[in-house]
Amino acid sequence: MALQQPRVKLNDGNTIPQLGLGVWQVDPAIAARVVADGIKAGYRSIDTAEGYNNEEGVGQAIREAGVPRNELFITSKLRNGGHARDLALRSFDETMQKLGIDQLDLFLIHWPVPSQGKYLEAWKTLVELKNQGRIKSIGVSNFNQGHLEKIIGETGVTPVVNQIELHPMFQQRDKRDFHKAHDIVIESWSPLGSGKALDNQTIAGIAQKHGKSVAQVIIRWHLSEGLIVIPKSTHKQRIEENFAVFDFALDADDLGRINGLDNPKDGRIGSDPATASFLF
Repeated sequence: MALQQPRVKLNDGNTIPQLGLGVWQVDPAIAARVVADGIKAGYRSIDTAEGYNNEEGVGQAIREAGVPRNELFITSKLRNGGHARDLALRSFDETMQKLGIDQLDLFLIHWPVPSQGKYLEAWKTLVELKNQGRIKSIGVSNFNQGHLEKIIGETGVTPVVNQIELHPMFQQRDKRDFHKAHDIVIESWSPLGSGKALDNQTIAGIAQKHGKSVAQVIIRWHLSEGLIVIPKSTHKQRIEENFAVFDFALDADDLGRINGLDNPKDGRIGSDPATASFLF
């Protein structure tokens, strides 16, 4: 099953599995078990972050999985309080120690925190680490167009990925053209709308039509949109279910109905990157 999933080509020539396992808000005490369940289910991409405080559990699962390291794609993210170069280097060393790996597949700046004014310094540090061979690919998370234009303009290095809040109720259509023009792949966090989309009756009807769960239909929608998607669950059965989405397809009517759920004005669940200033 793991070998059947599509991979997305990144602008630096590397590829990433289009469906990954997210571990946001996964208790560090159970992170190793959750990731182990994911790998057994077929996931080969795991998305963690320094701010999740569960990198050690992810590292344990990697070591115990019985899957060659080169078959796994591991992503982590730089904490908001670590944008200064010396702090970023120290934080990255800690990430690698906790994960127990020699090279990270993808490292992202978690939030731009524009009020702090240091995300360009953070990006230059990621470029430095990539040039040293310690990271295969570098990207960002929660960056708006202005943030992206600044780091690209100042360094000439374009992120491979921008991981942003994206789900049926908040589809970020206004960002798609810019990302496509710059060959930046969008990766969806909170792809199920933090569970809120699971109660949507329109999607429930589509799920019934296909004999699938609502979550499976939403994940399939992300894949159909060409997005990377990282659903999260701590339940073994749901982890397996969320991966079992490669045996059906949504038709044009299904996609149109889900696209019609977009609420750009009020659909956001998380923080606004333009104003988010929390540090961790």
